[in-house]
Amino acid sequence: MKRESTCTPQTSAVTRRGFILGACGAVCSSTLLGCRASTGTGSLGFLGGPGPSCERRIKPVGPASGYTPTLQVAFVRRKEDYGIYWPGAIYDGAKALADYRAKIESTARQLGMSATIRPEPIYSEAEADAWLNQAHSAKTDGLLVVLLDRQQHAWPTAQKAVNTGIPTVVFAPIGTAFTINTAGLAKRTGCLICSTDDFSQVAWGMKMIRAGAKLRETRFIVIAGDKREDKALKHIGTKLRFVPTREFVEQYNRTAETDEVKAIADDFLRRATKLSGPTRQDVLNGVKSYVVARAILEREEGDAITMDCLGALGPTKISLPCIAWSRMNDHGVPAACEADLGACATHALVQYLFDRPGFQQDPVPETSNDLLIGAHCSCPTRLAGFDEKPEPFYLSHHHGMRDAVPRTIWKAGQRMTVVSVQPSDKDDVRPRMVISAGVVVDNIAVPPAGGCVVSVSVKLDAACDLLAYPGFHQLFIYGDFAKQLREYCNLFNLTPIVV
Repeated sequence: MKRESTCTPQTSAVTRRGFILGACGAVCSSTLLGCRASTGTGSLGFLGGPGPSCERRIKPVGPASGYTPTLQVAFVRRKEDYGIYWPGAIYDGAKALADYRAKIESTARQLGMSATIRPEPIYSEAEADAWLNQAHSAKTDGLLVVLLDRQQHAWPTAQKAVNTGIPTVVFAPIGTAFTINTAGLAKRTGCLICSTDDFSQVAWGMKMIRAGAKLRETRFIVIAGDKREDKALKHIGTKLRFVPTREFVEQYNRTAETDEVKAIADDFLRRATKLSGPTRQDVLNGVKSYVVARAILEREEGDAITMDCLGALGPTKISLPCIAWSRMNDHGVPAACEADLGACATHALVQYLFDRPGFQQDPVPETSNDLLIGAHCSCPTRLAGFDEKPEPFYLSHHHGMRDAVPRTIWKAGQRMTVVSVQPSDKDDVRPRMVISAGVVVDNIAVPPAGGCVVSVSVKLDAACDLLAYPGFHQLFIYGDFAKQLREYCNLFNLTPIVV
């Protein structure tokens, strides 16, 4: 194919994971999530993979991008020797404190968090009260209580921490808890109880606190309607900056097909396994929408973006942002279709928790084989992770027989999760989260089937009424994260709807 730009594709030699782990060191032999090397740095921009050398990489520039989540940490134990009572004289509490302190500090560095560790352990309930009052005054994002004791004030301190309403991780290494100690907190929201010697579970708790804080600070640019205003999602806190749709249209019309636009388009064409319908000009138009969306994101100081795409652009010849959103999600910038605010929160949360993009889709029941089909026209390619090899894709028309859409091919047999955050605008009704786990079955050919050209069928683990599957615009993501999402719901007071 003839190229019209002197820009050349390149491959970055530095991945985000390599940068973070090289600078800070690994936490432990386990991973933070049970998936490969999750560092929680989806917005840092150290992205490997092919791309034109002249491309100016997109990056979030909103409040979340510059926010450092905070964590207050305290160890709890008796001041005297352990003696006969658990954890007993056999337990080396001083060594445990030093080891866990090092792991907490290392994990905080990897996650880009600020962890303030109390210099001395908490030796009494009065000291616990003083520490918790200070943490509340500091408006910390989370608490980490490390129990190096089972006696006296240890578990009362954990109870007090949870009672603050600040998201709390309680770490009780083996020897510091009976079930009679954990039972009182087992049904409580606002906490994660880690009764284990496996520090990776604690690291996961820290990552959830980071994600909740980042989600609260995230500013979505919402291109919809004709008014400019700022709002926030109740309970969750995610910021919403509404920008009139005419501003996208006006900027698109005055944006030229620059060398960068041509290079990105040619890179799409080079990497696509085939071209089925759209022309090179369709791809150029889609990339132009990406460049316009990038400019608006930066101008409005956003971390993420969404658009009433069908309402704003459907009646025009301007390219729908299918390519734009696919590319942004691949680059760690949450991009949601159709100005769906629940999908906005879900996209951002998935990226903060699991370091990978999700596929926002329209749910379709398939009753012959009891499958759930997810169908849409914008799908990322880096489904396994921002630093992982992308899935193959080809370029197709949108189901409206217009524009260019990357049709990502999902891996059959891949474990996957369905997730959807459903915000609430009522003070007394908590947000909900729909959660399912299953396996990818097939990629539905469209045509001959109708509907959106990216159509993925999955078999859910649990039997359910697919005709009444709850919600709309849920995300499909690679990996089985149902347990982790239930834990996030408990820590941040969302109601889990497990299907």
